[in-house]
Amino acid sequence: MGMKSWPRHERPRERMFEQGAASLSDSELLAVVLGTGMQGRSALEVARQLLAHFGSLRVLLAASPEDVYGINGIGPGRWARLVAATEIVHRSLRQALDRPDALTSPSATRQFLRARLRDLPYELFCILLLDNRNRVISFDQLFRGTIDGASVHPREVVRLALARNAAAVILAHNHPSGIAEPSQADEIITHRLREALALVDIRVLDHIVVGEAECVSFAERGLI
Repeated sequence: MGMKSWPRHERPRERMFEQGAASLSDSELLAVVLGTGMQGRSALEVARQLLAHFGSLRVLLAASPEDVYGINGIGPGRWARLVAATEIVHRSLRQALDRPDALTSPSATRQFLRARLRDLPYELFCILLLDNRNRVISFDQLFRGTIDGASVHPREVVRLALARNAAAVILAHNHPSGIAEPSQADEIITHRLREALALVDIRVLDHIVVGEAECVSFAERGLI
């Protein structure tokens, strides 16, 4: 039986219109994005089976197309809808940085960085460039892969900061393991970057490591 034959209050899309998207469960939101089901199964049933297979929305959206294709009838069309919905969220976060008052508090900065980095299956080193009033100039993704002295190049960080006329920076990267505790390599590269940027009078305000459940601040730990 398709969802169109269900009582109105049980249909995800109608409930979203009447009660708001926040009222829907993960499977109901996923069903709305998928749009249609398959022969003999509604979109909600397909969504529930996908979540049961991957365990959560986070894991599903971080999966590669090859991991998803063929599961419960998911092909390029439905996968494209999921990827597009995720990218819309990421772009809205990036556009929020265009406001002069963006990220004016540590909590707002952490929320932004968690949304951008937490669910990535690989390490990504990023930088927030700030002006002399600590307003955001830009958010840039610089290096992908294991964060160590060989993969993060201070010269590139300095070059970018000077090109954007930054007065200060906040460094950030994620730990795909989910554990936000900084490694020795994290501490070493942080001090190398701080020394390199200090030569051109650019301050490193913090280095934030994003894990699954928390973010660790070097500044709060007294590591900067």
